[in-house]
Amino acid sequence: MKQLPFILLWLLAVAIASPPLHAEEDFYRTPAQKGVKTSTDVLLVAMPVATLAGVLIDQDWQGLKQGAFTAVTTVGATYILKYAVREERPDHSNRHSFPSGHTSTTFATATFLQRRYGWKLGVPAYALASYVGWGRVFSKRHHWWDVVAGAAIGAGSALIYTRPFAQKHELELNACPSDGGCCISASLSF
Repeated sequence: MKQLPFILLWLLAVAIASPPLHAEEDFYRTPAQKGVKTSTDVLLVAMPVATLAGVLIDQDWQGLKQGAFTAVTTVGATYILKYAVREERPDHSNRHSFPSGHTSTTFATATFLQRRYGWKLGVPAYALASYVGWGRVFSKRHHWWDVVAGAAIGAGSALIYTRPFAQKHELELNACPSDGGCCISASLSF
């Protein structure tokens, strides 16, 4: 029953999560699009908060460290690409469409839960993350390729840091300083 705190906290977080933190744009949304957009905003906050609370309640300190590395990598990669690519959103509200931050965050959370705690938590988490991806396209906040890229960034970050993946495949990360910058290389054994 180790999964019970996660499930209860997810339900609680979704039930009491606040409305979106930003105002509606001038773009006209149907009532259905507004509802879906709001629900994806709620899940963006609820999934990671409920997961963090569950990790803390379970006192899984190794999982906390892995989740923190996953979160930093996911958010960092997402925002670097948002400001480098500057793709316009379908609703024309700004130029931060690629990749979807909502999708990268929820897929990072789902993959972390599945890798760390198994499929009993992974299946509902992936269902919610998939809904978020679909909802971002439906509500005209992202193109489908933004969502696919966000899912890949989030899931990939969690796969790198969340055990047992990194141990099983002998993951190595190396920083390589170069003229005017730095690169990071990764190697895996299969």
